[in-house]
Amino acid sequence: MSDLAWVPQSCTLPTEERPLRVAEWDALFSERLISSSRPEPLRLGLDLAGGPGVEERVRDLVARESGCCSFFTFTTTPGEDLIGLDIAVEAAHETVLDAIAARTVRVQG
Repeated sequence: MSDLAWVPQSCTLPTEERPLRVAEWDALFSERLISSSRPEPLRLGLDLAGGPGVEERVRDLVARESGCCSFFTFTTTPGEDLIGLDIAVEAAHETVLDAIAARTVRVQG
C-alpha cells in the first residue's frame, strides 16, 4: 500500500518501516485469514488458519505492533486448527481499524 495516510501520528514505527509492516499484515491475511467480523465499531474479529508456527508468527506480529501503536488491544485465542485474533481500538482510532478491516475484505474477495 503506497498511501498510508490512515496511520495515526501516535504510531512510533519509523515511517520507512511502515510499508514493510503493512506487507506483513497483508501476507498473514492472504495466507491465513478464514473469516473476519466487525461485531462492534471499535472491534474486529479475525479467524486465522492454524498450523506449525502460525501462533508464534501472530504473537510476534502483535507484540511488535503493540510496541509502536499502543492504542491497539490485541487478544489471541490459540487453537490447533484455528487462531482467533481480536483487535480493539479506542474511538479516536476507529479509522485505523476501518483500514485494517478493509484490507481483510480485499483478501476475502
